[in-house]
Amino acid sequence: MTTQLGLPDDIQACLFDLDGVVTRTAVVHAAAWKETFDAFLRERDGAGFRPFTDADYDEYVDGRPRADGVRSFLHSRGVDLPEGDPDDPPGAPTVNGVGNRKNVLLLEKIHTDGVEAYEGTLRYIDAVRAAGLRTAIVSSSANTADVLRSIDAERLFDVRIDGVVARERNLPGKPRPDTFLAAARDLGVPASRAAVFEDALAGMDAGRLGGFGYVVGVDRVGQTDALYAHGADRVVEDLAELGGHA
Repeated sequence: MTTQLGLPDDIQACLFDLDGVVTRTAVVHAAAWKETFDAFLRERDGAGFRPFTDADYDEYVDGRPRADGVRSFLHSRGVDLPEGDPDDPPGAPTVNGVGNRKNVLLLEKIHTDGVEAYEGTLRYIDAVRAAGLRTAIVSSSANTADVLRSIDAERLFDVRIDGVVARERNLPGKPRPDTFLAAARDLGVPASRAAVFEDALAGMDAGRLGGFGYVVGVDRVGQTDALYAHGADRVVEDLAELGGHA
């Protein structure tokens, strides 16, 4: 039955990233990061600052926990901030302050524009569940539950491992595989029998490092070659290409 879903026949569970795979929120995240980092760099370097780019988002931020994204990108520009505290005010000159500013902007954009799901993904998940496979959502976002609720998709997942759960369990984020491995454990399925669905290069790295049975790259932005280079077994533009139409 799993072969009709475009998966090896020994796969028992599917682990889905949220932003860029289930919902069209990756572009909203990117816009919030750009606004945050450009304001920070403009204040630091003046009018001649070097703006945050799409390539910076793909390389240093996409798929990573918020604080890791701040740390990684600013380090690439030779900037090392103190960690600060998780409740630092948005925009404070700390890793947490910069990250909190990004989250404020993200929530404003989501509230203003709403959240849109990829219908091909939702149909595919319905087919996966109809075939008897278990499902989990695995995201670095602390807003995962709210986003799923907004598109009425909580019912589609047996397990949720997100930024909140990762913090509670002290799980390192992508590109480390720990969050995906935790989802597989919670589902009672070995990693070798689980498939990972990701659009971020960091997510591909996590799938490879975790020894998962199959890793599907979802290419929304024209980075097919990079997804394969980072460990994808197959790359599609939409999960509807995998079959299993419900």
